[in-house]
Amino acid sequence: MYDVICVGSSTVDVFARSKYSELIKIMDPKGQESLLAYPTGAKILIEELDTTTGGGGTNVAVSLAKIGLKSAYLGCMGQGGYAHTIITALKKFKVGTNLVVQKKGRTGFSIILDSIEHDRTILAFKGVNNDLNYKDIDKKKLRTKWFYFASMMGNAFKTQEQLALFAKKNKIKIAFNPSSYLAEKGSTFLKKILANTEILILNKEEAALIAGKDTIPYLSRKLHKLGPRYVVITDGKTGAYCYHEDKLYFAKTTNLKPVETTGAGDAFASTFLAGIILKNDISFAMKLATINAESVISHHGAKNRLLTLREAQRIMKGCRIKVTVKKI
Repeated sequence: MYDVICVGSSTVDVFARSKYSELIKIMDPKGQESLLAYPTGAKILIEELDTTTGGGGTNVAVSLAKIGLKSAYLGCMGQGGYAHTIITALKKFKVGTNLVVQKKGRTGFSIILDSIEHDRTILAFKGVNNDLNYKDIDKKKLRTKWFYFASMMGNAFKTQEQLALFAKKNKIKIAFNPSSYLAEKGSTFLKKILANTEILILNKEEAALIAGKDTIPYLSRKLHKLGPRYVVITDGKTGAYCYHEDKLYFAKTTNLKPVETTGAGDAFASTFLAGIILKNDISFAMKLATINAESVISHHGAKNRLLTLREAQRIMKGCRIKVTVKKI
C-alpha cells in the first residue's frame, strides 16, 4: 500500500547557463513580458551544464519520498538510456517504479536556459509521456491512499480521467496540479477530474484561466464549487493561499532571492499534500510547503535540495513564515 501514487511526466533535464544571454522586456496589450534573447549566428559559450531528472510526476514522487511518505511513480517513458537514468534516480530516492510503463519511442527531455535574473525558459520535448494509456496500467498494483495528478495531455490526460473514476470507486483521494495549458481549456474540460479532487493546487494565473480574473477569495470559492475540498493558489513571491470550509489561509514567503526556479511549484504542491497527510493541519502544511519550495529555488535542479521532514521542521522552528486565517 502506497501513501501516494504520482501520475505525471518524466524527463531528463539539462540546465545550461551562459553569460551571453540578454533579458528583454516588452509591453503588449496583456502587459509586460520578459524574453530571453541570444545573438543570432553566434556560437554561444555555456558556463555551466548540469544534467538531472525532472518532470512533474517524478519531482513530486521524490519530494514525497524525501519527506517520509511511501510514494510510487506512474508514467510512460522510452526504453533507452534516458529511461534507465530516470528509473535509477527514482530508486535512489526509494520511489516505487513497478508502475512505470515503457514503450518504443523517446523519453521526455528538457533543456533549461537560465536567464541573468535567474528565472528560466524551458525547451520541452514530451517524447512518449503523453502516450500513457489506461489499458497499460496493472490495476491490481494501484494500492494507494492518494493519487497525485501532475499536468498531462493527450491520451495521458484521458487516462487520468479514468483513474479519477477508479479513485472514486476505490475511495482513493486525489490531489490535482494542472498547468496553464490544461487550465486554459477551462472548467468543462477538467470537470471529470475536478469533481473527484480533494486538493486542487495551482498558481494565480492558472486559477484565473479556469475561473475568470478576479480576487483570490473569488477564485477560491468558484474553484471550490467545482469539487475540490481544498483550493490552494500560489502567487509567486507574494505567498500562497488555501481555501477550506469558508476560511482563507495565507502564508507569506521570506522573499528569498532565487538561484533557479525550476521545480518550485512541484515542491510546494507535493509538500502541502504531505503536510495534510501527516498532520491534517493547513497551517503546518503551508509552512512546510513554503520552506521546501524556497529550499529548491536556492539551488539548480528540481530535486537537488528537497528537504526531509526533519530538515524542514528544524528550519520551521526558526523561520519567519506566518500563516494568517480569515473567514470569507
